[in-house]
Amino acid sequence: MSAPLPWASVLVPVKDEVENLTPLTDGLLKVMHSHPLSQSRPFEIIYIDDGSTDGSSELLDRLAAEHREVRTFHFDRNHGKTAALDAAFKQSSGDIIVHIDADLQQDNEDILSMLPLTERYDVVCGWRKDRQDNLVRKLSSRIANFIRNIFTRDGIHDTGCPLKIFRRPVCEKLCLFEGLHRFFPALALMHGFTITEVPVRHYPRLHGVSKFGVGNRLFKSLYDLIAVRWMHSRVLRYRFRSSPVTK
Repeated sequence: MSAPLPWASVLVPVKDEVENLTPLTDGLLKVMHSHPLSQSRPFEIIYIDDGSTDGSSELLDRLAAEHREVRTFHFDRNHGKTAALDAAFKQSSGDIIVHIDADLQQDNEDILSMLPLTERYDVVCGWRKDRQDNLVRKLSSRIANFIRNIFTRDGIHDTGCPLKIFRRPVCEKLCLFEGLHRFFPALALMHGFTITEVPVRHYPRLHGVSKFGVGNRLFKSLYDLIAVRWMHSRVLRYRFRSSPVTK
């Protein structure tokens, strides 16, 4: 008899986060094992190593050897966060897809409070209402979110929050291009999925260096808005009037 498929897949893109990976893995294992569904079905944690050079690659392989729930995939070089998430989506098999970053700035426990909302919504987004970042990052993010919302009208305050939970059909429907991970809520709405947003905790970064700044967060995301706006105006939306007659 074949083993049951995972009920959930936790996806974590990694770029030079060697000091964070062990506590992150321990925390995720604890949280996911505490969920009632984990008593009858497995879950998986998928790390996508996006060209790390600080020892993260070797540590990820050790973590995968130590924990049956952990799976690790290594890019041949740095390809970026959208590529890492696209690869993780395609390698995952859970009914529920959890995305979290490896920087320990999110609280693993918030996953448990977000999961019940997937019974009503296709995408559950975290909202860092009390964000623990420097002024430049908070300001650039606020400007980008404000302008993005004018065009996408997705109603999400913090589309850049990495803590998000998807139902599997959403991930199977989305066709990603570079940079579009910033627009998951808008892309989901575009295809008729339902979304919601809930406040989550946020912590200062203690180890490692952020991979994002004003140049690649604010200006690039505004440039990508043009593509998203074009997609929104061209997406195919059709339904059959009735079921076809079979003979």
